Amino acid sequence: MQKWGADRNYHALTDTDSVSLRFDLEETGRTLTVRFMTTKRLLVAFVTDGQDLRHDQLALAAAASNAWNTEQLNPMLSVWDVRGPRPCLAGVCDLPLTCRVTQTDFDALASDWVERARQMFIRCHQVFQL
Repeated sequence: MQKWGADRNYHALTDTDSVSLRFDLEETGRTLTVRFMTTKRLLVAFVTDGQDLRHDQLALAAAASNAWNTEQLNPMLSVWDVRGPRPCLAGVCDLPLTCRVTQTDFDALASDWVERARQMFIRCHQVFQL
């Protein structure tokens, strides 16, 4: 993941549990963060633009998520931490840890995840003003 991010000039932050990559989303003036982490069975990519949703934006964010997921036929976008102090829009992709992929195939998959996340957050910003 770090090599893949470095090859794309993404800013990388590493801790004991995850690798986070940040890149500018020029169309919105925001920064996306992709956090790669593992569970017992999955490699998970969690993507957010770091923007907290106000209480009055939750229904609109849920509608934006539903619209995106229906269009793409691949659920990825949701409203996270709805009851918490900082709900946000987040995209999630995962891959079973038991699968084997070459570095080249992983690079292509990670690039696809990031491109879909980029498109998703641009749409949410431009169409739904989120």
